[in-house]
Amino acid sequence: MRQSTSGMTATQAASLTKPGDYGDRAVKGLHLRVRSNRRAGIVRIWCFRYRWRGKAIRIVMGRLPTMSLAAARADALRFREALDAGIDPRRSRPRKRPAATALPLSAAAASTDKHSIEHVVSQFSTEFLRDPHIGRKRPEYAEQLLARDVLPEWKGRDVRTIEPFEVLALLKKIKARGSPVAANRTASVVGQLFKFAIHEQLVKASPVQLLYRPGGKEKPRERALADDELRAFLKDPRAATRFERMEHVVIVLLLTAARRGELVAAKWADIDPQAKVWVIPDANSKTGKGRTVPLSAWACGAFQALKKLAKRSAWVLPAADGEGPVDAKLLTRGLAKCQARFAKIGVAPFHLHDLRRTARTGLGKLGVRPHVAELALGHNQKGMVGVYDVGAYLDEQREALDKWAEHLRSLAGTVAA
Repeated sequence: MRQSTSGMTATQAASLTKPGDYGDRAVKGLHLRVRSNRRAGIVRIWCFRYRWRGKAIRIVMGRLPTMSLAAARADALRFREALDAGIDPRRSRPRKRPAATALPLSAAAASTDKHSIEHVVSQFSTEFLRDPHIGRKRPEYAEQLLARDVLPEWKGRDVRTIEPFEVLALLKKIKARGSPVAANRTASVVGQLFKFAIHEQLVKASPVQLLYRPGGKEKPRERALADDELRAFLKDPRAATRFERMEHVVIVLLLTAARRGELVAAKWADIDPQAKVWVIPDANSKTGKGRTVPLSAWACGAFQALKKLAKRSAWVLPAADGEGPVDAKLLTRGLAKCQARFAKIGVAPFHLHDLRRTARTGLGKLGVRPHVAELALGHNQKGMVGVYDVGAYLDEQREALDKWAEHLRSLAGTVAA
């Protein structure tokens, strides 16, 4: 039996004991369902009733007194606003228990509602992130952030109903788990996602309204291996790295100052041992501009050792299954597993990227001119110099990297090959 009251008060709601549905005329669709339970006694539950595409729908909102009359009315008003905007209120509610597992973007693409978070993320990935002319060079990282944190948090939501406080709550949650950098990156990606939604006329405004980076200011790493650390490692690289491939990976990155991703993406067709060069295509370069890396005799030897390990693979660092290159993250994890061994010989923890900084620092100490050292690292020249001076300085780079290899040889106590 449904009964009605006009302008229900909090006192009236708390005093209702007769089983039935009591409508609150202050907000259309809001009802207080009263039931008698043998164990719990009188139970009062707030519900919101409406019709969607011809079907009668009831949303259970919460119990009185846990949910007050004022809170129930506030939620009901938001539901009414969603209905007026053509949005199913069920898809405008934050999840009480967000899914903990990442959702693949392939599953997101299955949604047919153009306003669902799943559909918008799928379109964002296809039409923006993976567009070579306007998107990101490596969209996989952004897609990973979306799949790991955004889709599970807002699963099933209509993007038009996501509020700024929900964006902030998501970013604070990421920071709280000890990932401040990921919080900053997610903020950037979600900001782009909603700009895309505005561009596609799916939302009118973005809920990403941040005053500062949620993860705080990021401090650049300053780690570079000292000569004493390099000496300890180079005297017996295998002892520190355990595996032969990791030994040669560290050596190659140290001698060439290349990026981890550039080595992972390398094919044997890119390596010319006769000319002693490694050609990095545009597609493999972080900057999108390829380059030629001069190889010292030592670097050529390290590549030759990797080729024996790669067997017939076209990749310098093939994956275990032989299909494609190894995942760059596996190299990072492999090095992390070696840190205890490095510590025993006096080498403090470091990342593979720190080898680039080590090489750049070493080149500077050896008197290599700054612009040559920067080019050796694959950094573009800045300002007007970069516009008008497009020379590769390949001979100068070769001289610099040979000088660096000789310095490392001296630390290892071996003669140049």
